[in-house]
Amino acid sequence: MWETIASVLIGLAVGVGALLVRPDLYPGPRALPVGTALVSAVLAARIAHYVLDGHAPLLELAVAAVSAVLLVSVPARPDLRPERRGRHRHV
Repeated sequence: MWETIASVLIGLAVGVGALLVRPDLYPGPRALPVGTALVSAVLAARIAHYVLDGHAPLLELAVAAVSAVLLVSVPARPDLRPERRGRHRHV
């Protein structure tokens, strides 16, 4: 049970951290990167728990952190940053 709580805290920390470090990449609703990091951390921790049969809880949390960091970049929109507006390349 404590692994789930820890993975929720990891997901929240990664999502809020992404908003604090690079707010210009997330022009949409602020809940989107936080929710993405939260869900990915919890799901990755649960999958790692089942794969590792619960024998390596620190590894589960590491997998949760890596998953959250990687997947929080999905809702990022670098093409909508203020300094890039008007300079879109269309193919």
